[in-house]
Amino acid sequence: MGEAHGIAGARDARGRPGTVRVTAIASLTPLEELDAEPFLVDSRSQHAMCARWAEERGYVVTRELLVRGLRPDHCALWTDVEAGLVDLFVAPSRRVLERALTSVDEFTAECARRGVRVETVGRAEPSYDAGMKARIHRRLSLPTAGYDGR
Repeated sequence: MGEAHGIAGARDARGRPGTVRVTAIASLTPLEELDAEPFLVDSRSQHAMCARWAEERGYVVTRELLVRGLRPDHCALWTDVEAGLVDLFVAPSRRVLERALTSVDEFTAECARRGVRVETVGRAEPSYDAGMKARIHRRLSLPTAGYDGR
């Protein structure tokens, strides 16, 4: 894993280089871990980090996955790949992938076998103060009470 540039493999209907289509992977981490692992709980920030990374490269996020302990062979990972709708997977960090998947090494091997890149954003995780943690807690614990996450 690491940063890669270019659009190798992505082609439009006429065979010209096209837009790279990205699936962003975020970890589904229980709210109970908010104090110890705020970034892993904050899936919204994980997806936003991936979206910024993709936008900076002219890529487009076509799917967002929010998973925990998913097997590398699970169909949720490969349906869009098999349909030709995904060129690469991105996650904020290996740490996120380690929570999201049961085996990062098996997943990256399967990506290589299928010809799909897997990248990590590689930026520092944001620092969380008490107010930020409180907003995350409110957003995740009150969705059915009409709270819209803002």
